[in-house]
Amino acid sequence: MSRIRRWLRWALYAFIGAVLLGAIALGTLYYLIVPKLPDVETLRTVELQEPMYVYARDGRLMALFGETRRYPIAIEDVPDRLKQAFIAIEDARFYKHHGIDYKGIGRAIWLLATTDDKRVPGGSTITQQVARQFFLSSEYSYKRKLGEMLLAMRMERELSKDEIFELYLNKSFFGNRAYGVGAAAEFYYGKKMSELSLDEMASLAGIPKFPSSGNPLSNPDRAKLRRDYILDRMAEQRFISADEAAQAKAVPMHASPHERPVEVYAPYVAEMVRQEMIARYGAEALTKGYHVTTTIDPTLQVAADKAVRDGLSVYDRRHGWHGVEQHFDLAAGEDAATARQRLRGIPAQANLLPAVVLGSSGGQANVVLGDGTELTLTEKQGFGGRSPGSLVKRGDVVRIQRTETVTEPVVAPAAPAGTAAAAAVVPAVPAKPPVVSYRLDQLPQAQAALVSLEPSNGALRALSGGYSFAGAKFNRATQARRQPGSSFKPFVYAAAFERGYNPASIVLDAPVVFKDRRGHLWRPQNDGGNFAGPMRVREAMVQSRNLVSVRLLDAMGVDFARKYISHFGFDPEQLPPNLSMSLGTASLTPLSVARGYSVFANGGFRITPWFIDEVKDRAGAVVFKEKPATACPECGGRGGTSVAVPVSTVVDGFDLGPAGGSADTAKPDPNKPDPKAKKAEDKPAAPKKELTAAEKASMNLAPRAIDDRIAYQIVSMLRDVVKRGTGTAAKVLGREDVGGKTGSTNDHRDAWFSGFGGPYVTTVWVGRDNYKSLGYREYGGKAALPIWIDYMRVALKDQPLAVNEPPQGMVKVSVAGNGALIPDGAGGVIEWVKAEDLERMQTYTDYGNEESAPSEESYDIF
Repeated sequence: MSRIRRWLRWALYAFIGAVLLGAIALGTLYYLIVPKLPDVETLRTVELQEPMYVYARDGRLMALFGETRRYPIAIEDVPDRLKQAFIAIEDARFYKHHGIDYKGIGRAIWLLATTDDKRVPGGSTITQQVARQFFLSSEYSYKRKLGEMLLAMRMERELSKDEIFELYLNKSFFGNRAYGVGAAAEFYYGKKMSELSLDEMASLAGIPKFPSSGNPLSNPDRAKLRRDYILDRMAEQRFISADEAAQAKAVPMHASPHERPVEVYAPYVAEMVRQEMIARYGAEALTKGYHVTTTIDPTLQVAADKAVRDGLSVYDRRHGWHGVEQHFDLAAGEDAATARQRLRGIPAQANLLPAVVLGSSGGQANVVLGDGTELTLTEKQGFGGRSPGSLVKRGDVVRIQRTETVTEPVVAPAAPAGTAAAAAVVPAVPAKPPVVSYRLDQLPQAQAALVSLEPSNGALRALSGGYSFAGAKFNRATQARRQPGSSFKPFVYAAAFERGYNPASIVLDAPVVFKDRRGHLWRPQNDGGNFAGPMRVREAMVQSRNLVSVRLLDAMGVDFARKYISHFGFDPEQLPPNLSMSLGTASLTPLSVARGYSVFANGGFRITPWFIDEVKDRAGAVVFKEKPATACPECGGRGGTSVAVPVSTVVDGFDLGPAGGSADTAKPDPNKPDPKAKKAEDKPAAPKKELTAAEKASMNLAPRAIDDRIAYQIVSMLRDVVKRGTGTAAKVLGREDVGGKTGSTNDHRDAWFSGFGGPYVTTVWVGRDNYKSLGYREYGGKAALPIWIDYMRVALKDQPLAVNEPPQGMVKVSVAGNGALIPDGAGGVIEWVKAEDLERMQTYTDYGNEESAPSEESYDIF
């Protein structure tokens, strides 16, 4: 045998041996890898991370929460040319191969053999990329590559090409937290996929290869080269013509960041939603694509934010210039471009922009804004009548208020009807661009909160937790516990009415001294320091007399009052166990106070504030739908006639007595004529609403908190507070159904106004976060009430008047100045009182005398 033949034989044996060894190795790897491959079928139900969407009640977007931008798309919605752009650059034979492109693999092997590169392009189909994105790591190894290929072939057997392509387009990373082509189109171009131009489609197709270093924002030059290459590839594969490719390549790169526009700005509420959703569904609530609809009314929310900001600005201007925000020591040669860099991290708040003072001379000041805009503020653009140059110096950080004045279109006068000119279309003269103006301003030192809800069911319609969410995330409407001052008195009066008092009862407004067990003296005072002597409870509420509130609480007992007032939704532990509670020393949030006032406005029912109306998953299925407890005064629940003794009502284990009356008070005998009945006009029983069994089963009735007759009396008194008391400024609203109560605390640290009108209850608080005084005579009627009025002016527009009709079980009486009943028509004042209170009213006729006043012995008030 010749040497050549022996050599060929050994070569054949070696080749066969190598093939066998390779087959054994591949077989071993196959059986090691295949059992560990994931189930491809799970891709049909895969849930991609998607942000949480928060909407106002009308469906407008309020907020987006989540680390990723992703808006999943369906493959049938993707334009053909957008698909072709990805196919041209990523996998030209995608619709022809079965998961593995052997030509691509051969090309990759050739490059590995002929170059020194350890990683070479090619060889990965779109199917393989999907396998890697969903199931495998980015590790570069032959084992991982083999697993990727095997998984790709399995995917091709179980999934259609379009299903695989859809997964690829939704999963791919496009840089800047944008995942999926839908999010990429919106972020880089502010468009939907169907609105993209050819050059934009090619630009997007080039991003996944280099999402961080080659996207159109981080490196537009590199992105342009890749875009043009993709256009050439599309022309080569005859997806587009050469002319179309040339035209698209001539378009300059024009990508810019586009965030999904927030249509309703309510950041404090949005944060409340975020926290609540996490509490309900865990951290994955921000990645499962939930769509949350809130109860927020966009119009009212805008009004609330504006009222708070305008009110705080007015307050701040009353107290003058309080100094610059901070100061930078600018170098002598530091110009505007360098100085503006110092503003990084200082956010704009409302319409107040941060600026650095570059210099001042005379009455003028030169400043630079964070965006590089340089301004010269003249003397007329100062603060509080003082010129900018006298208030600031170089290096100061100040606030500049930016305002825009919109010019309305000018419309030509209408021609007389019937003329030829009248038939002609006269175009309106286009409006001029908004006039932008600037002036020196400052951030208010005070803060405020506003809560507005519907008392019928507790739906939150507007909430502002402060001047600016950018300045402080602290939500003062729900987190700040402050003393409500006199705005707490209606709850004390309601408790007193439960004990038999009524608006016509006479209580002494005179000095009183209390002493605790350690000998400490407490001498409560009225705000003005004066005393009115014996006075009706109604007038005490109107004039906000502190001593009357103290005496009422003393007479009924602190323990009774705390238990009764807790029915309004307050935590008993938050109510002071002493007489100071009568002056509003409890620490309460504005939201809790608004909830309490809702009990008066809705006829005596305790509602629970809520703000999430509905939650849907990414497929549109309803996950949660709120069914709030609703007040229903017309549904009955107390029963009885104007003089009959009804069945006792028990709320939370607390016996409200017959018709809400106290169990230990005297009640008229229904079988015995009342001697005073001739002096009173019985309120006829109101017709009750008969509910069907289905309605009763479907309704979620709110629990009764107080007697509806007491709610009527308090509402009547609070309306008088607006008509002729501390809240008269609210008369500007021109509505008879508006009522409320001011509140102020020691040293003017807190200013409140809580009230109602139409279908809303609204509470406003003003104060400083550091508990310092708001300033001299900054009462609730001066600091908080104007904000309340500005908001309610918008909220009550076109709303019908809320009625306050006396409920059944009340009688109309005429009362003399000393509280005695007098014949109808003989003068005095008219009051509606509970029927069972008629017997008690004679006991109060002499209550104003010093002899019958409560003794001023020592009480434990602390």
